[in-house]
Amino acid sequence: MKYYSAQLGYLVHNTGGKRNLRVLLWFVGVLAAMILVYTILFHYLMMLEGQKHSWLTGFYWTLTVMSTLGFGDITFHSDLGRGFSIIVLLSGIVFLLVLLPFTIIQLFYAPWIEAQQAARTPTQKPEASGHVVLTHHDAVSDALINKLEQFNHDYVMLVPDRDAAARLHDMGMKVVVGELDDPRTYERVRADRAALIATTHNDFVNTHVVFTVRGLTPDVPVVTTANSSASVDIMELAGATQVLQLGEQMGQALTRCISGGDAVTHVVGSVDELQIAEANAARTPMVGQTLRDARLRELGVTVLGLWDRGSFRPASPDMVIAESSILLLAGSAAQLEAYDEAFVIYNQSVDPIVVIGGGRVGRAAARALSAREIDWRIVEKIEGRSHDPERTIVGDAADLVALKGAGIDRAPAVLITSHDDDLNVYLTIYCRSLRPNIQIITRVTQDRNIAAMHRAGADFVMSYASMGATSMFNMIRRSSIVSIAEGLEVFRVPTPASLDAKTIVESGVRERTGCSIVAVREGGELRINPPAGMRLTRGWEMILVGSAESERLFLERFVEER
Repeated sequence: MKYYSAQLGYLVHNTGGKRNLRVLLWFVGVLAAMILVYTILFHYLMMLEGQKHSWLTGFYWTLTVMSTLGFGDITFHSDLGRGFSIIVLLSGIVFLLVLLPFTIIQLFYAPWIEAQQAARTPTQKPEASGHVVLTHHDAVSDALINKLEQFNHDYVMLVPDRDAAARLHDMGMKVVVGELDDPRTYERVRADRAALIATTHNDFVNTHVVFTVRGLTPDVPVVTTANSSASVDIMELAGATQVLQLGEQMGQALTRCISGGDAVTHVVGSVDELQIAEANAARTPMVGQTLRDARLRELGVTVLGLWDRGSFRPASPDMVIAESSILLLAGSAAQLEAYDEAFVIYNQSVDPIVVIGGGRVGRAAARALSAREIDWRIVEKIEGRSHDPERTIVGDAADLVALKGAGIDRAPAVLITSHDDDLNVYLTIYCRSLRPNIQIITRVTQDRNIAAMHRAGADFVMSYASMGATSMFNMIRRSSIVSIAEGLEVFRVPTPASLDAKTIVESGVRERTGCSIVAVREGGELRINPPAGMRLTRGWEMILVGSAESERLFLERFVEER
């Protein structure tokens, strides 16, 4: 009933609907005239055969034959009558079964559907301000939308195709229909008042988008992704505020997770003077001890938690350090150096790292390993793709011969860099079965596959989508969120009023949110690893480590409470 009432309203009030109604009435008139002629001819031919029927019977026979029901209770006996029956039957098939439904669909249903799509997919965003404008639906924009919704930040997705826009709208996204190369599109979404414009298309479309936006507004931040390093300068010339080479960043991030076969620290992120590092506990005296017994605080570092087979556990005094544990540490450069001096004697000889995949991410990882003076071998199916043929094994990574040729039997770690999440799960399971104790670091394109990758046996998983989304989100918040690994970040916030005059231990931040306070900036001085008895003051800047959920809980329970 709702559909018919909406359709009736469309016909009555819409100009196109009124025109289509006239066409339908004309079609029905032609059909009625045809039925009338057939009824008259029916009576004439029946009289020739000596049969007599009423006018209602003639009308009944015409409708049953045209509708192909053909009950057979009234029939012609002559060839002339049967030929007439065939003509009536064929015209009924054409007019009633083909043309009538087609006419109704084309004149009424399709325009009504288009009108409903237009209602669901607007062409402008009225009275918008401080929002984010996105130009492409992909994994990065999906992850960014999740962050924006988490922090109640408005956004709009530009979609050129109305059907695609309707599908995204039905998925719950805020969409606006418009061509990406039309300046009026950006005027309609109030791009000049946006907090950020993010474009994640291919390099050519991204450059055109940036150039178009800059013709409208010179001040709004515009961030874009670039697949080719040659495109970076061109996009900056077009007016991009920041150009993200996510393939290069992903390769560097994957190498930061490698323990390198030694027991010293490896920095995975930093905020000002504070450094976050990882250290392998294998073959050190710490194995089997609790964090309290290890007494690492005496070296000046703070243990934020332990990684074990991709699972992160926040630090607690009674947590036991296992052979497979990787410590996440926070401290200054001098404090991490003191840790290294204490554990450098437990270094192991480093065999080449195996890098699976010689694409953009794999080549970037190889360059980052070379910068750390760590040897590596790439396994790649396409010959000539790697920049160093001498350290490239051409072959399929699923082939044991290729992996053995790369040194999988001795390698302390393997980086899986393919952009195909299904392939990465497959290779992770395979490598884990070959080497139960090897460190496996892999990437995912879709965030939804992170848990599956950990179950497959990955020690660390870096998300391409989250990396791009975090970089873009930092521009909106003007913050320095540093992604340590997937699901763990360093972020900083001003000390809220709810924590004023409380000591760190009294604040209950770690117990209530899972975040760890790793540094406090008092004026111009950054105090790294402050003591638990330090009293916080409103307005100081705190640097914390935690997951995105931990950050949300911190903002909800401390910043927003009154």
